[in-house]
This record gives sequence, structure tokens and C-alpha cells, in this order.
Amino acid sequence: MPSAAIRHPDLFRTRYGSWAVVTGASSGLGREMAGCLAAAGLHVVIVARREDVLRDLATQLLDRYSVEVRVLAADLATTGGRDEVHTATADLDVGLLVAAAGFGTSGLFLDAVPAEEAAMLEVNCRAVLDMTRHFAQRFVDRGRGGIVLFASLVGRQGTPYAAHYAATKAYVLTLAEGLHRELAPHHVDVIATAPGPVHSGFADRAGMTMGRAATPAQIAAPTLNALGRRAVVVPGLLSTVLTWSLAPLPRSRRTQIMSVIMRGMTGASRRPSRTAA
Repeated sequence: MPSAAIRHPDLFRTRYGSWAVVTGASSGLGREMAGCLAAAGLHVVIVARREDVLRDLATQLLDRYSVEVRVLAADLATTGGRDEVHTATADLDVGLLVAAAGFGTSGLFLDAVPAEEAAMLEVNCRAVLDMTRHFAQRFVDRGRGGIVLFASLVGRQGTPYAAHYAATKAYVLTLAEGLHRELAPHHVDVIATAPGPVHSGFADRAGMTMGRAATPAQIAAPTLNALGRRAVVVPGLLSTVLTWSLAPLPRSRRTQIMSVIMRGMTGASRRPSRTAA
């Protein structure tokens, strides 16, 4: 459960309503976001693939905060899974979307498994596109709302040894920056959170080793507290230091530095040349 809180929960509920949809809620940042919102008194629809984990979280949120929780087991890598979210929330006055679902891969691009990279593109980009478009329209129609998207430090420049993952996060970052201004006249707030390394279970799936990293609690509440005030937030001291130390450098230099960092985190090495037999 969250160790940090939304600062003004009453104002937050007034701004965004009583229901929030949180994807990727089974672990990491999504789970922490769901806890923060429930602690502030919002009812939540929690979405992920693992129904048993979601039901356990729903029980905890209900017991601790006495909010309503809907569990939706859906695979956002599929069109059907994304449609399930839209259908299952049609009867609710949803005012906030937290699109935390996503995963990463690492290593040499040419060694990547094509099917896994395609699935990552579907979850990190296509699902974000579909759900942002759907809920943005609903929020414009209701006259207010909020959208939280998840970018990353690696999306601010090319990132060797996580090239495709970084490209998906660059997409999310750019989308949020544009929609922040485009939807503001309709009273719909959009923010991207762009942290550095986070201990969230992401590294295990991506095949990365992290040393110093932020916790989900250091990311979730500060991101929600910045919603409506910024287009992009870089929560956590480590994330801030990393971001602003790289920011003055040319993109080519930042890419070079990220190459060294990611090589150490992934254990990647130069792909051996192939010769004909």
C-alpha cells in the first residue's frame, strides 16, 4: 500500500470524479498508483492479465479504504483486450486514466525475438493510443478528466541495448506533451511521468540488472500531484539527477552515455559477425 499520498484528495476527486481506470495494476507502478487513488477515496478499475493477483489487490483496497474495485483481467497486447476495457467501464463515470501497463526488452536489437518486440509495441504504444483516444473523448464529453502516461528517461534519446523499448517511450512522451496542450481547453489534464530506473519488476522481465533505483512509491504520488500542473514530471531524486545531468548534452552524446550505462545493466556485448559456412 502507498507510503506517499495525494496531497489534496478532496480537490483531486472534485477534479477527476469518483472512478479511475488503472492498467498494469498487478505490480510495480500500476499497483502503487491504484493504492494512491484508493487512499484518496477514488473507486478504481484495475486492469492486468493476472486475475488472481488483481483479486488479491482488490481485497486489500476494499478492506483498507472501503472503495469500490472492479477487476478486469485483459491482455492489452490484443485488440480484444483493449475493447474489454472500454466495454467494462462504459457504465461508470470514469474521470481518470492511468495507463501504467507496459514492459521492456533489452540487449542487441538483432538478437531480439520479433514476436516479443511486436507485443511490446502493442502494449507500450498501440494500447496507449487506443485507450488515450477512447478516454480522452469521454473526458471531453464530460467536461473534465485526466490522463497519466508512462514515459522514461530512456525515451529522451536513442538508447543502445534497449533501442526499441526506448523508442516506444519516446512515442509516449511526445504524445503526452502534445495532448497536454491540445486537451487543456477542454479541461482534460495530460501528463507523462519520465523516471529513471525504478524497482518495479520491470528489470527482471527486461533482463536488466539495476543498482540504485527509485521505488514505485517515489514515483506514483508525485506524478499524481503534478497532474494538471505539468506536461512531464521527473519524480524522484535519482531520476531528476540523471535527467538534468544529461539534458545539456547533445543527443548524440546522450546516446553515447546511455550506451555505456545500458551495456553495464544488460551485460550486452558486440554481436559476433556471421560468416557463410
